[in-house]
Amino acid sequence: MTLAQGRPYLAIPGPSVMPDRVLAAMHRAAPNIYEGKLPEMVETLWPDLRRVAGTTQNVALYIANGHGVWEAANMNLFSRGDRALVLATGRFGLSWAESVRALGVEVEVLDFGKSSPVDFARVEAALREDRGHRFKAVLTTHVDTASTVRTDIPALRAVMDAVGHPALLAVDCIASLACDEFRMDEWGVDVMVAASQKGLMVPPGIGFVWFSEKARDRCRASDLRTPYWDWTPRADAGEFWQYWNGTAPTHHLFGLRESLTMILEEEGLPSVWHRHDVLARAVWAAFDCWQAGNPEIGLNVADPAHRGRSVTAARFGAPHATRLRDWTEHKAGVTLGIGLGMAPAGDPAYHGFLRVAHMGHVNAHMTLGALAVMEAGMVALGIPFGAGGLAAAAQVVGKAAG
Repeated sequence: MTLAQGRPYLAIPGPSVMPDRVLAAMHRAAPNIYEGKLPEMVETLWPDLRRVAGTTQNVALYIANGHGVWEAANMNLFSRGDRALVLATGRFGLSWAESVRALGVEVEVLDFGKSSPVDFARVEAALREDRGHRFKAVLTTHVDTASTVRTDIPALRAVMDAVGHPALLAVDCIASLACDEFRMDEWGVDVMVAASQKGLMVPPGIGFVWFSEKARDRCRASDLRTPYWDWTPRADAGEFWQYWNGTAPTHHLFGLRESLTMILEEEGLPSVWHRHDVLARAVWAAFDCWQAGNPEIGLNVADPAHRGRSVTAARFGAPHATRLRDWTEHKAGVTLGIGLGMAPAGDPAYHGFLRVAHMGHVNAHMTLGALAVMEAGMVALGIPFGAGGLAAAAQVVGKAAG
């Protein structure tokens, strides 16, 4: 028997739940792309895209997913033969490094594993060893979507400043934008990338690169840049088509306008950050209780200070994570994320990991409901777990909501 009929809940780390208002804003006939309401509406997006990133500087929009905006950043940042330092705290940090290396850039990776934060002593040592200042940029994820490790960006900036290294700082905020607190200008970030399908609550298909004037100046001679990826006409468009190097992603733009209104004007960005923090801590509280009755259950990141607030990576012991994901989706209508990057897909250990997303258009009853479904699944499948998880999660929410 299944109890999955009804509205399903997609608790995966992107695409995230899309608000009905965003879907309704997109549900319209194709507009005039040359003049009138669409170009007028788009002019309202740029200041709000700066606000959500915490910057007063430049933003370029691309018809692309997260991998696409990695390439957009790479093509503008680097020339062939340049050198980059990549700080990897999971699969997506390593993937960004691979995408840079594939373009002919020399890449040094500091790999901190699948569950540990950046070791700033190692970063300092690597920067000091680069006496010729060959590193053009330091690249890192704010929150790695696979491991869910969160990097302390102000601390990283402080290390770079203390060493006196002139490298640009580029940060992947794909999993964290409009979920975790981020302040591009205040934290000294030069380049920032994100995409539409997570905290911004819009379908996959558009991505963003924010860049400072310092980055623009340092990268003017970058020889990897091609007309399509060039961030300059997109940030300084004289004609509407130049924003996209062609036809605009019309319906995504209408959805984005609605989502930015919800985030910035109605809830307010600090409240959005707080909501994500509370819901994340509710998930962690449940796992702490479940783990007390089964040591195979646990969170991937030990210290809460180093956990992202948009998604939580966890282990259940193989094959129980896959069994639980199958049960929650097909028996109760809740889809959980796979344990990406924790083990190869052909390895039996792969079936011991999953992720619970709590990003974007998510509230208390959705997160508490997902936890209740997970607990019901453990009961149904005979997976041992400690008692009190739901009560602990409810305590977190109740105290925060007061």
